[in-house]
Amino acid sequence: MKCDYKELETPETNPVLTDYLVDIMEKLFDPIPVPIILVDSETRVKMINKVFAEYLEYPKEKILGKKVIEIDKNTRFPYVLKNKSPEIAWKHRFENGHTAIVHRIPILDEYNETQYGFGMVLFQDMEVFKEVIEKNKLLENELHYYKKELKEIRGAKYSYENIIGDSDKMAQAKYMTKKASETNSNVLILGESGTGKELFAHTIHNASVRNYSPFVKVNCAAIPSELLESELFGYEEGAFTGAKKGGKIGKFELANEGSIFLDEIGDMPLKMQAKLLRVLQEREIEKIGSSKPISVDIRIIAATNKNLKELVKTGDFREDLYYRLNVMTIEVPPLRERYDDIERLTNILIKKLTKQLGKYVSNISVKAMEFLKSHDWPGNVRELENVLERAINLADKDTIKPAHLPIYLTENNGKPRSNGPIRQLKEVVEDAEKEAIIRCLDYTNNNKLQTAKLLGISRSSLYDRMGKYGL
Repeated sequence: MKCDYKELETPETNPVLTDYLVDIMEKLFDPIPVPIILVDSETRVKMINKVFAEYLEYPKEKILGKKVIEIDKNTRFPYVLKNKSPEIAWKHRFENGHTAIVHRIPILDEYNETQYGFGMVLFQDMEVFKEVIEKNKLLENELHYYKKELKEIRGAKYSYENIIGDSDKMAQAKYMTKKASETNSNVLILGESGTGKELFAHTIHNASVRNYSPFVKVNCAAIPSELLESELFGYEEGAFTGAKKGGKIGKFELANEGSIFLDEIGDMPLKMQAKLLRVLQEREIEKIGSSKPISVDIRIIAATNKNLKELVKTGDFREDLYYRLNVMTIEVPPLRERYDDIERLTNILIKKLTKQLGKYVSNISVKAMEFLKSHDWPGNVRELENVLERAINLADKDTIKPAHLPIYLTENNGKPRSNGPIRQLKEVVEDAEKEAIIRCLDYTNNNKLQTAKLLGISRSSLYDRMGKYGL
C-alpha cells in the first residue's frame, strides 16, 4: 500500500501510522535510563518509557492515554503547549514528592501549531544535580587557575589595571594601547627610561588574541652584540666552537604564535637590524649553522628611549626597519608631564612596596607629598618607586615624612625650583639648617634627644625647627 508524503508530514490523519511511530519510539526509548515522555496537543500521554513510569510510581498502561495532569497535578505541560515556549532545566516537584530538573519542549508543525510536547528528566535527584554543579564549579576554578598559571609562565604579567594615570597624555597612551591590542600589527613604544614601557608591552599582549601564547622579552642593550644573533635565532648543534649539544632554540622560535618584546631596540646592531627586517618581511628565521628556514607567526612589540628618527638620519638605524616597526606608536609620557598622577601613583606604589617589604606604612604626610610633586623626576616612575622604597625602610611609624625622603628632594623646600642663580641668604641658611637636622635625625634613627645634643641646641628648639620645616 502506497503512503502519500503529506500523510507522513501530518501523521494525525493516519492513526495507524501514528501508533506505528509511537511503537517505534517506545522500542527506542524504553531501554534508555533517562526518563522521557511524549504528549499530544491535548497533553494526553502518547509515549512514556519504563524508567519514567517507575519514577512516577505508576504502571505504564495506567499512564498511556491519560492527560498529564491526572498523573501529576503539578505539571506545566499545558502552559508550555499553550505558550509554545520551551522550559529548559526547570526545577520541578512531582506529585509523589520527587524533585528533579526537567526539560519541557513543544513540537510545532509547519503552521506554527502545537503538535506534541516532549519531556525529559535531566536529573532525577537534586542532590546529584547539586553534586554535578559543585564539580563543574571546581573544574571551572581549576581551569581558571591553570590558565592564570599558564599566563604567568608564558611571561606577560601586567594588564590595563596596572597602568596608573588619568592625565591627558596618559589617556592618549592608554587609548593607543587598547587599539594596538585589537590588532596584530607591530607596535613601537617610545618613552624615557623609567616611564614603564615594558608595562605597556605586557598589557598589549595580555589584551590581544595571543594572550595564551608566549610572551618573550629580549633586552637588546643587555646582550653583547656577538651573542645577540644566537639569542634571537638560536643555533644548530656544532654551528660553532662551544655550541651546546643539541643546539639551541632562539627567542623568535620560542615566541611562535605569541609576541616578542624587543626592549631598547635603538641599541640593536645594524647587522641584526637587517636580519630582523627579514623576519618581518618573510615571517621566517634561520638558525645559525642551518640553511633550512623556520616559519614563525609572531607579533613584534619594540620599545626604545632613543630618538629613532635621529638615529635614521645618522645611519645608526635602518630606515626601512623603522617604518616596518612604526605601525602603531605609543608615546609614554615622562612623570614631569603628568604631575596630576603623582599622588595616586604614590599611594598605589606604597601599597605595593609595603607588601613586598613587610612594613606597615600606609600614609604619606602632606608636606612629603608636596616635595614629591615639586621634583622634576628625571628617572620617572622608576625613580619615584626607589624613593618610596627608601622612605618606607626609614619610616619608624605608619607615615612617610619629609625626613624619610632623600636630601635632593627636600632641598628646595617643596617649592618650584628657581630659574635664577641668586637666592636670598635667609633661604640658603634655612636650607642648610633643615638639611643638617634631617641628616642628624637619620644618623640617630630619629632620636630627638641625641639629635639636639649633636646639633648643640635644646630639645624644645629642635621641635620648633622641625615644626617650621614640616619634619
